[in-house]
Amino acid sequence: MCFPRQLSRVFAVIFTLCIGFQLLHAQDLSYDTVTVNGQSYYKYKVQQGEGLYTISRIFSVTMAEILRHNPDANKGLKLGQELLIPVSATSQSTESPPRQVQTSVPGSIQLKPTGQNITFNHTVSLGETVYSISKMYNTTVEEVYRLNPTARDGIIEGQLLVIPQRRIISEEKEENYRYHTILPKETLYSVSRTYSLKPEDVVRANPGLSVETFQIGRVIRIPFFESYETVVPYEGENSRDEQLANRLLSQGASSERLDMINVALLLPLLDETGNGHLRLQEYYEGFLLAVKELKVRGGNVQLYVFEIGKGTDTKKLESLLETMEMQSLHLIVGGVSDAQIKKLSDFSRSRNITYVVPFSQSNGEVLNNGNIFQVNSLSQAIQSKTAKVFLDTFRNANLVFVNGGDNDKMEFVSQVQNRLRENGIRYETVHNSSALTSTMLALLSANKENVIIPTSGDSSMLRDLLDKVKEVQEANPSLTLRLLGYPEWQTYSSLVDEYHQIGVYFLSPFFVDTKDPAVGTFNDAFSRWYGRAPLNTYPDYAMWGYDTALFFLTALQRFGSDFEYRVDQVNVNALQFAFHFERMNNWGGFINTGLYLVFYDTNGRVIKMDKSR
Repeated sequence: MCFPRQLSRVFAVIFTLCIGFQLLHAQDLSYDTVTVNGQSYYKYKVQQGEGLYTISRIFSVTMAEILRHNPDANKGLKLGQELLIPVSATSQSTESPPRQVQTSVPGSIQLKPTGQNITFNHTVSLGETVYSISKMYNTTVEEVYRLNPTARDGIIEGQLLVIPQRRIISEEKEENYRYHTILPKETLYSVSRTYSLKPEDVVRANPGLSVETFQIGRVIRIPFFESYETVVPYEGENSRDEQLANRLLSQGASSERLDMINVALLLPLLDETGNGHLRLQEYYEGFLLAVKELKVRGGNVQLYVFEIGKGTDTKKLESLLETMEMQSLHLIVGGVSDAQIKKLSDFSRSRNITYVVPFSQSNGEVLNNGNIFQVNSLSQAIQSKTAKVFLDTFRNANLVFVNGGDNDKMEFVSQVQNRLRENGIRYETVHNSSALTSTMLALLSANKENVIIPTSGDSSMLRDLLDKVKEVQEANPSLTLRLLGYPEWQTYSSLVDEYHQIGVYFLSPFFVDTKDPAVGTFNDAFSRWYGRAPLNTYPDYAMWGYDTALFFLTALQRFGSDFEYRVDQVNVNALQFAFHFERMNNWGGFINTGLYLVFYDTNGRVIKMDKSR
């Protein structure tokens, strides 16, 4: 995940001077404790000059944990403000009052300062799977299962996994690295000294590393070199070298305006498999319309477009990458097959060029290449984000799940129901049958919005459910009934009028509001330039190309080649895709986790709400 690096150098100096004293202070003093809903907390008052980072280091917890239990802290800390700090397993290693802590996550272990030559620890993040974690650490699913037997039954956010340390060193220099889990009291300087490295070496190997992401329990990548330069001996946290190292975590990149933005669009434009060439042609045409718009806004773009062959044959692509045009690029967009994406990923890493993967959802290159932006999110990541947004949006509604049809959404539904149970939120489950109307009526609330969620996204199930919900609504007009469904519901155009009769929600990473004036303007421009209307595809490839080009060209125009440090500040009026890019780890690239909540209300309006953040 990427966080802005906007802390001042003054703050960097302050926290390095204070933290050594505060860590000792935490060990020597006792704090009052309180228990809320079964969770034990320390009661702590914010001291002069303290921020979340300093307090997280005092108690060996993450800033995210502090914010989770103290939502008001997200607005900033005030002198004397009282915080509830969760009593964690890691803080037992200090001399604080003894207490009993039970691990709440099945299969998890306590993080403790042990050697990491054979294994290290990974904390599961939202949307991760055993497969994605194994790809991230260059190991196998079976190795993860071997060290974590309970993971075969599934993993959840916050769970600790034991991961085998990388032992094989590649001949390619950029692949020579191992992994390190940040332990309590460790700093960038102390970690670099542990491995006889300079702090700059560690930062260079972890482009996502910052004050916010150098946190206890997070993993960083440690590079290997054939020889090491001599560094100053470690003298403690208040040494000058310690301060200089910490400043590295606070530095952002400078933004230099580019006189000319050099972009390459590399696609298998002649691959007719499944009429793919028609969709890619429209992607290219939409891309050109964004280039035209940027030029109207004063940007200068040099666009190189090449056909790269199809499938696993990368000979043409390899030849193209050796040309003069490819050596001075600021942005590469393209690649469809895994083989093409691998070649482009390696090239972008060796030349330090930003690379956008536009279509693939399953390719894992983004997990290990800090230059990659993946537009089409990993399916598990977007599913987990959807479950989180669902909980935040409908936690106060009366929720009724309806089993039936293909039950093709059961994985998502199970994830949602697990979250509901964890948060003590009640829901009901019924089976779709001829008696559903009477069964459902008995479960509805007169005082809340009633949200009906089917476990299938297929159109036949939806039609049947719409009829039954309308029947209940007509017989009980005082009740507020809503249906909540899935991205494919936007393709069932014949049902739109019925959506408005009931009020239908769905969550999707992309959606086109045909009543949006900007959509009409785009379609008119497309027809004027290309003499035809765009294909009826899902998603729309012409708008896909337009949105992608508009976002990244705007980013380059505003912030230069290092726009990744300000990617959260890039705002464009996308027609179809929600954009919100996050790093999955400290060394990998960015994945788009943008998400819309779409609502067809009973007044005939379509409301598209961006729920990305």
